[in-house]
Amino acid sequence: MQAELKTLFEVTQLPTAAGREGHVVRYIKEWVAARPELEIAADVSGNLTVKVKALEAGESSPSLYFTAHLDHPAFVVEKVLPGGRVLASFRGGVMADYFVNARVAMYAGEPDAKRGGQLGVGTVLNKEVATGSPFDHYLIEIDPPARASEASAEVKVGDIARWDVPRAEVDGDGVFHTDACDDLSAVASMLDAMDGILRLVKGGDKLPQPVRLLFTRAEEIGFIGAIAAVRNGTIPHDARVIALENSRSFADSPIHDGPIVRVGDRLSIFSPTLTDAIAARAEELSGTVSPTAQQKLAEQPKPKFKWQRKLMAGGACEASVYYSSGYDATCVCLPLGNYHNMADLAAVQAGTNTSAAVVGREYIGVDDYLGLVELLVGCAQRLPVSEIMHSRIEKLWGERSFVLG
Repeated sequence: MQAELKTLFEVTQLPTAAGREGHVVRYIKEWVAARPELEIAADVSGNLTVKVKALEAGESSPSLYFTAHLDHPAFVVEKVLPGGRVLASFRGGVMADYFVNARVAMYAGEPDAKRGGQLGVGTVLNKEVATGSPFDHYLIEIDPPARASEASAEVKVGDIARWDVPRAEVDGDGVFHTDACDDLSAVASMLDAMDGILRLVKGGDKLPQPVRLLFTRAEEIGFIGAIAAVRNGTIPHDARVIALENSRSFADSPIHDGPIVRVGDRLSIFSPTLTDAIAARAEELSGTVSPTAQQKLAEQPKPKFKWQRKLMAGGACEASVYYSSGYDATCVCLPLGNYHNMADLAAVQAGTNTSAAVVGREYIGVDDYLGLVELLVGCAQRLPVSEIMHSRIEKLWGERSFVLG
């Protein structure tokens, strides 16, 4: 199983934070360099675009973009203080309860051969007042021996501190637990899907449009990379954009029920035509349609592919940025456990937890991940502008309008 999920294991354990995405950027650049069929470019804000050379030559069709962000909530060191302490800003959204005595691991803020690997571990002591910054700041005490004079030599301004959690693994229920699914499992799924797309191209398949990958920065502090991509013109305005996310799983959007075609988030409703087109493609891959109230579940064929269609009202994603900026844009996401590493979140929110709030590994279903990769490759193969609803309306009118007299 781990061999099948190699990219997922590797990418989701890379340290990253808003504005400090260099480790993931290096991974993607090395991944692209190993595939001469691809080319990569960065815009002025550091967002990365990956293209298939063979799909670009002489092509006039609008491009299809898969996009995901490179960061995850984490601390960034702002000051190195005496006595093995650092002052760090937290870039992302996590409830205050989870910071109390939390353990963190320190990493170089950017790839550095001399400072590779974990620099040390420490404990979050308390929240500090910081003026002139949009982020909360926390005092972190680094454990010996990486402290005092060693701290100033090993831990530097700009380094990353992330939650100290166990290494990634797949449990007996097919659930993948790791440092950061949001949004690094989406990044991994795009890379795995691109490998699938390359196999199609090498096999002679004629894809209907260029397919590009866009990796954005600093989503966790307010979609800053996506806003930059819009302002920079990184995405052509006639492109169709499928933003990929990891969204908190609820009772009606469970893990193991497949990737979720999102119709909207708490900020906006996404492009209905593109959402419908992805849903239609998911139905094709599934081989079934959702049963109506007049149909028995036992009479439905077993789906070859599981997927969900939901309004994810608990959060927001980059699709809202693209759609509100005039793009044909929507979102597909993975149902996520321990959202932003907040274990037992529902109980902590409700105040019914019987012990202190603790951070934990985020987790997703392995089957959901593989389903997302399959859906992305399927969308690259065929994703027409959906006219399903229009056709259904015309059919109904033709069959039954006679009752109006």
